[in-house]
Amino acid sequence: MRFMIIVKATAESDAETTPAPDEALLAAMAAYHEELARAGVLLDASGLKPSSQGWRIRYDGSTRSVIDGPFAETKELIAGYTLIQVRSREEALEWSRRYPNPAGEGIATEIEVRPLYELEDFAPSDAIERFKTIGLPE
Repeated sequence: MRFMIIVKATAESDAETTPAPDEALLAAMAAYHEELARAGVLLDASGLKPSSQGWRIRYDGSTRSVIDGPFAETKELIAGYTLIQVRSREEALEWSRRYPNPAGEGIATEIEVRPLYELEDFAPSDAIERFKTIGLPE
């Protein structure tokens, strides 16, 4: 089972133009991710650059339009993620409880953890078989 640990953006993190965590937080994050790697459950992890460097695609019928960042509602933005593969929801919960506070110790914040769909979650079909041939996890 794959789970994404989602770090929510803040107004401060989205205003940054360079990576912002202080050395203590970077060290805590490095130690945590080293533990995940040693346990063999780490798939990927990264911080995201501010929304000012991104865009959204809005769909309206058959029309697509580009909306450049920055985006006003930082509570809806993601600042980074960690992707893990574990045996159960309980194991994912155990790992996510150990995640270092991304805002810094003593500062109120939250992370979100969501399971990813696996191809086995869908009924067999030609489309699912096509996804399997391009190497997506099953």
